[in-house]
Amino acid sequence: MEITEVRIFLKDSPDKKLKAYATVTFDNAFVVRNIKVIESSGGLFIAMPSRKVKHPCPKCGFKNELKSKYCNQCGAQLPVVQNPVEHPPEQNAQAMHKDLAHPITQRFREYLQKRILDAFEQERKRGVTVTSVV
Repeated sequence: MEITEVRIFLKDSPDKKLKAYATVTFDNAFVVRNIKVIESSGGLFIAMPSRKVKHPCPKCGFKNELKSKYCNQCGAQLPVVQNPVEHPPEQNAQAMHKDLAHPITQRFREYLQKRILDAFEQERKRGVTVTSVV
């Protein structure tokens, strides 16, 4: 599988961790949007598109976000959901989100991250949306 296009959309706020969004096209046939470029103390990395984990209300069955105290549908108090393994604070956000799409192998993850971060650096130098086509 080859990456045939990378589009970068810079975020305006320079003081935030989220630096850009990427849209990646594979084999001119499949697109993944909303891949995030994030800056941490260890440098830049990518985060795949994700959704918040939800759990059902025991009273009405409505799916609420993981840390909700009350049901958004019926107003019933929700039980506290405990993770079996305690996560450090920086991993709590990861435990509350589930990737919608992600690389299966480390090799492909490195390839994807390199292509996105290279396009991000080009974009940052230009200051406008860039398209990298192979």
